[in-house]
Amino acid sequence: MKRGGGLNLANACLLFLCASMYLGTGWSLILFSFPVAPRLTVDNYSLQFVPQVQAATRFFTWMTAVMLLSAGVLAWRERKTGLLWYPLGVLVAVVVATLLTRIYIFPYNDEMAAGITSPERLTEVLGAWMRMNRIRVGLWTVQWLLTLGYFVHRMLRAEHPAGEHWRFGLSVPPRREAHA
Repeated sequence: MKRGGGLNLANACLLFLCASMYLGTGWSLILFSFPVAPRLTVDNYSLQFVPQVQAATRFFTWMTAVMLLSAGVLAWRERKTGLLWYPLGVLVAVVVATLLTRIYIFPYNDEMAAGITSPERLTEVLGAWMRMNRIRVGLWTVQWLLTLGYFVHRMLRAEHPAGEHWRFGLSVPPRREAHA
């Protein structure tokens, strides 16, 4: 293992953990919370929405900072390798998801936390909030796939360090002839 390899691996695992938490949270929203949205009213949406979003915001604000640092360190460590593009892609996706959240999603969070009294406005806000979150979940899915890709690429590189053939940018071993 190269110098700092254990720390580099631990950092990559931390990034994968964070990306997995975002992936799970996002798809949980889409699969389990969004289908309930049509049944929410001005009288019951707050209990189903506000405390959970406020807790998630506190937690994910710190986790996003960890992801930015982790992806930046991983990109720096891989700057001279073909693996550089994975953490850079994660970094870009985290920044875009964070901007989407701060610019578009937080205002809806704030409006719902302040209290919506009009059923029409609640329908409008929830619809827009869900649309923005579908985009964000897409970005979280990209983050997870890129982090997974980093590990798959490292595994393939470790298994076949001197492959002669290249497919999809990955080194693969030459075919072996079957001997009877």
